[in-house]
Amino acid sequence: MMMSTIPTPEPLLEVNGLKVAYGAVEALKGVDLSVARGQIVTLLGANGAGKSSTLNALVGLAGKKAGRVVFDGQDISAMAPEQIVRRGMTLTPEGRRIFPSLTVDEHLLLGGAMHKGRGNIAEVREDMLTRFPILKERLNQKAGSLSGGEQQMLAIARSLMSSPDLLLLDEPSLGLAPQVVDLIFDLIAGLRQRGLTILLVEQNVQLSLEIADSGYVMANGRIVLSGTAAELRNSTEIQGAYLGA
Repeated sequence: MMMSTIPTPEPLLEVNGLKVAYGAVEALKGVDLSVARGQIVTLLGANGAGKSSTLNALVGLAGKKAGRVVFDGQDISAMAPEQIVRRGMTLTPEGRRIFPSLTVDEHLLLGGAMHKGRGNIAEVREDMLTRFPILKERLNQKAGSLSGGEQQMLAIARSLMSSPDLLLLDEPSLGLAPQVVDLIFDLIAGLRQRGLTILLVEQNVQLSLEIADSGYVMANGRIVLSGTAAELRNSTEIQGAYLGA
């Protein structure tokens, strides 16, 4: 069932008929979605629905069996991950995937290596340290010694070092204490206010719909529901399946 068409006044990302298979298992079965410039769009669904596979396919980390991905007016379906990052789309993966033996500053420099060429990398780094003051305090500390929340901030800052136009976030609140989750979501909302476009996969449906403009619901590798955040919050299907109503 589909709800009202999600308005896309200026699509930054358009995905049509996206299919991904792992061997004989088809993880995505023709996904269509659109992300408007300057918005937060959330991708909801149970574990195994295909959310992470969608994000991985968008940045070239999962092989596409079929479909078309258009980003900022250009077909990027066949591009390699590093080309996609330089075009302006980057992924903060589930589980953060930081390198425990590297320092905070070394992670930022790694992210800056994929900078798309706008502005000075040193200025971008300084912006990250201003935006994430805890990272400035931990600058020469090994990432493995950071708390879970600090590691998540580092993972996001590393992604932002490439100066993306579209940030893909995969389960940013996973494994974090409730007060840290609130901090992370405030951070995500703040990024949107600064003009960043975000496609968010998140287990906390209620918080996701509070900060999102619109959303899609996935099941068994397909989009089964879509609408504005308000429509999804008011949907009896969403309330019953995800909000405990």
